[in-house]
Amino acid sequence: MPVLTLTAADLDSDRLADYTRLTDVALRRRLEPERGLFMAESSTVIRRAVAAGYRPRSFLMAPRWLADLEDLLAEVGAGEHGDIPVYLAEESVLETLTGFHLHRGALAAMQRPELAPVAQVVAGARRVAVLEDIVDHTNVGAAFRSAAALGVDAVLVTPRCADPLYRRSVRVSMGTVFQVPWTRIDPWPRGAGELRDLGFTVAALALSAEALSLDQLAADAPERLALVLGTEGDGLSRATVAAADAVVQIPMAGGVDSLNVAAAAAVAFWATRTRS
Repeated sequence: MPVLTLTAADLDSDRLADYTRLTDVALRRRLEPERGLFMAESSTVIRRAVAAGYRPRSFLMAPRWLADLEDLLAEVGAGEHGDIPVYLAEESVLETLTGFHLHRGALAAMQRPELAPVAQVVAGARRVAVLEDIVDHTNVGAAFRSAAALGVDAVLVTPRCADPLYRRSVRVSMGTVFQVPWTRIDPWPRGAGELRDLGFTVAALALSAEALSLDQLAADAPERLALVLGTEGDGLSRATVAAADAVVQIPMAGGVDSLNVAAAAAVAFWATRTRS
């Protein structure tokens, strides 16, 4: 298929439906899973997605990025190398189409994979993270990046947690959402019982007079540990705290009672890292 150059007259074309109104979070949260797709933004993220086995549906970029991605387009069979469309447009046209300034090279509409069952995702895992109802895509992406960097084996997200494959989550994670196994755990918090049946100790990060310190947990860490982190505003639900095997808090100083959830995740992952 030849590379197609777009003009303003093409913006209402059905073939560009994957790329329209990308800044409408509520709309994309519904449409992308329905269409079985997600967006990879930047050449680095696109390369990581392809390396992890994800299949692109199409590419969208400014002409100046075409040469930089030529090897990848040949690898996946895009543009002149196969059947996957490659759309080119000047920056002003791209901004009108997507709703934001595309300054990171390119976009790719990628095929969304089917989510695996929890038991399959955590098979063989020693440490997993559970993200409960975290609504900010930046925090989700940052948590995945920390999970990848600090050796967390899998991430589970609750039904109301933001989509790890949303464009901003993927970009903030620097594509690490493609390397850390993840799936949704549903129902929740009853899913804590499933994790317990699979051999995990479920530790809820929350403020409590009876909580262990993170140092205490790390000093005698269980063989299989699930760390549960809660939403930005209220933290973990009472039902989740009640369903956990232990409540854990990060020791604080300076009159601070808590950290941003992404920062708390990094601290907890580091403290409980496995040592060979």
